[in-house]
Amino acid sequence: MYPEHIPHVPAQRAVEVHQPTPYPPTVAVPAPLAPVQPGTVPAVASIVLPDGRVVTGYAINPVQPEPVAAKPAVSRTAVNVAVGGVGFLAVCGGLVLLTSFIAALTAFITQLIILAAVIFGGWIAVQIFSTRGHQGGTTVNIRKAVFKRNHFHG
Repeated sequence: MYPEHIPHVPAQRAVEVHQPTPYPPTVAVPAPLAPVQPGTVPAVASIVLPDGRVVTGYAINPVQPEPVAAKPAVSRTAVNVAVGGVGFLAVCGGLVLLTSFIAALTAFITQLIILAAVIFGGWIAVQIFSTRGHQGGTTVNIRKAVFKRNHFHG
């Protein structure tokens, strides 16, 4: 079923290396003038691949990034001063907010006390000036003596 195992000596094959052959740039018929960005236009190059295909195109040079300007070193002291300043401003802002909160809370408590005094005072005034239970006059009790409508009842 399987072929017998026969040791083979590695065969040496001739290796052909195909190098692409560039065609010289072709002379193009002058085209009508069109606005072109300043600079040189690269020549068109063509190469022949090993399988016979021809590839034509422009050679692209890699874009070199512009050199970055060296940043000056920031001193550690300057960073500490800046961070300390930001922290100080945060604490000051927090204290201002706390002070505002305490003032608002104080005003609220004061208004509640005033409201309670008005309600309690109104209740007392109603008790004093109501005529419920006292039909037709003012009653004053002094040491078990009752004065009613300027008559003494003893």
